[in-house]
Amino acid sequence: MLIRRVIPCLDVRAGRVVKGTRFVDLRDAGDPVELAALYDREGADEVVFLDIAASHEGRGIMEDVVRKTAEVLTIPFMVGGGLRSAEDMRRMLRAGADKVAINTAAVRRPELIHEAARLFGSQCVAVAVDARRTGRGRWEVCVHGGRTPTGMDAVAWSVEAAALGAGELLVTSMDEDGREDGYDLPLLRAVTQAVRIPVIASGGAGTPEHLWAAIVEADADAVLAASIFHYRKYSIAAVKAFLAERGVAVRPVEGQHAASR
Repeated sequence: MLIRRVIPCLDVRAGRVVKGTRFVDLRDAGDPVELAALYDREGADEVVFLDIAASHEGRGIMEDVVRKTAEVLTIPFMVGGGLRSAEDMRRMLRAGADKVAINTAAVRRPELIHEAARLFGSQCVAVAVDARRTGRGRWEVCVHGGRTPTGMDAVAWSVEAAALGAGELLVTSMDEDGREDGYDLPLLRAVTQAVRIPVIASGGAGTPEHLWAAIVEADADAVLAASIFHYRKYSIAAVKAFLAERGVAVRPVEGQHAASR
């Protein structure tokens, strides 16, 4: 049985973890190094670090924060935001990241996906797809932290990214992000049915039921959440216990008891 991953996401701006709605109206959620260490102890399967303003502000990712965060982790660590070239990705991998996620740069120059996969291996390369609904069964790719529409079909772009060598896709619904009303299940289903690489569901998680639905109803390989973990609405262990009780295969949280809400 496929083991499904539970992944907390650290959206970082100016060295602090923040969370908002649709990447705006941001509020502070803590120190990235401290939160990453906490989630590692709680049983997270991976941690995702996204510098959400780097591409929009035209600067590189905060390498010092990445390095400090990587130093405290024993689990895989994905980094994204502001990565424009293979050399940028190499720096992040050398700083301690296990994987890199690219979005804006990949849309601008799709061959970057193939180049990165060839240099580092597909297992190190994820493509982030920020998608906004444009009609029934249609979603548009957005870049620059979800701020800029591209006119590209999100499902078609997901297929192209997979064909170019992406090892997995991080699919975020810009319509649902931060609302805590649940993931965009039709979007996730459309992508998981179109590609054969792992898909991480992102944008909208508010309860363990939402994570369960993304896995069972949309066949997501992993579920990513932020607010529900940062503000201690649920622990990683509690979410994993909920999923396991309902038949989802998850990696056990060793040496811990799943806390209730």
